[in-house]
Amino acid sequence: MSLQRNALLIILLTGMLGILGQWDASIGRLWCLPAALLFAGLAYEAASVRRWHVQAHLSGPDRWPLGRERSVQLVFRQDQRASIRVQSALLAPEPFAAETPLAALRLPRGREVVVPLRARPRRLGRHVWPAPRLRLSGPLHLAWWPTRADIAYTASVIPDLLARPDRAAGQTRGEGAVAGAGGGGTEALQLREYRHGDPLRVIDWKASARRGRLISRELAEERHLEILVAVDVGRAGALAAGDIDRLGLYVNVAARLAQRAVELDDAIGLLLFAERPVSLLAPARGAPAVARIRAALTDCTVRPGQANPALAAAHIRASSPRRMLVVMLTDLLDAAIEELAEAVKLLGPKHFSLICAPENPRIAALPAAVADDALDPFRALAAAEYHRTLEGNVRALRALGAAALTARPEQLDRAVLEAYQRFRRQRRI
Repeated sequence: MSLQRNALLIILLTGMLGILGQWDASIGRLWCLPAALLFAGLAYEAASVRRWHVQAHLSGPDRWPLGRERSVQLVFRQDQRASIRVQSALLAPEPFAAETPLAALRLPRGREVVVPLRARPRRLGRHVWPAPRLRLSGPLHLAWWPTRADIAYTASVIPDLLARPDRAAGQTRGEGAVAGAGGGGTEALQLREYRHGDPLRVIDWKASARRGRLISRELAEERHLEILVAVDVGRAGALAAGDIDRLGLYVNVAARLAQRAVELDDAIGLLLFAERPVSLLAPARGAPAVARIRAALTDCTVRPGQANPALAAAHIRASSPRRMLVVMLTDLLDAAIEELAEAVKLLGPKHFSLICAPENPRIAALPAAVADDALDPFRALAAAEYHRTLEGNVRALRALGAAALTARPEQLDRAVLEAYQRFRRQRRI
């Protein structure tokens, strides 16, 4: 219970009458009257508010993409009085980033009052939405009385997908394939002079018209790749990476890569690893492969041990007979570079490795920041050393034949997708 202004004024009047009663004995007991009225009024309000019932429910999406802001609506309603004053502290689950404003409402009888709230999920899984903290103003406006309103809402946070698939207009399934260039299963490599016996379907009529002679396309069978995304679920996954943690960042990148691979008719699988491999999904094609990978990513959590990429690479090599693109999402600083180098050696030359890691944007900004205190130059030197170490690790992995890249958290998914499509065009896999 919290007293309102009316109660405070009565208390002030009681105190003044008590002081006057010390000077004039004839009014010595007069202070008891407002005090009794206050206690009676509070008792009446307590009995009245106990009979009131404020209904509340939360209207929001059943599924929340990880790291993407969404809006929910908290709806209040009451059917007891002509009007009730309510103060509500809007809450969100702990794994959500959201403002929790204090809303002052007036609820008319039989009408719904909607309060919007925007939130951004930062952790996978199912999270029970906490009930808002409510307090009601009594009928005499003497006090605020706390109450509860259960909303029974659970938010399911899932991996995010590409908001807008970036397939170019008119592009076929195979990256770089030319529509109508030779039927399904083929793609054009280059143009050449027409040879006697070339079928009509390989003639490039536009190029022939430009050059004034017949030009044919050199066709090759289109290749469908196999990809395995290895996601580090070790203890470093709990560290922050922008608005979400690193595990959440890896999960979103893996889900988007799976979406893009299926669009290009490539097979994609998933390996979760910490100090040892956790689970493996063999590469598969089509929408069911994306659904299966998203389900596995939704259920993954940070493991207490440090990730061992070398053991994960040995597991991949033993369980995958065909050549694949192995995309490993990990940290180039937390994991020992020796273990990553050993992982690249184990995977190659059978598989082609792409090692991807996020940069720390706060550290990246330190060298260019203006020094405000005596420690800032040392922080800038530490940040510069961080970048030198990161770049040195990238060069060491590339020297072993792997591809390696780093990017800011908000740009990592784009960098991974561009590298995958570039390797595909260059037929490096």
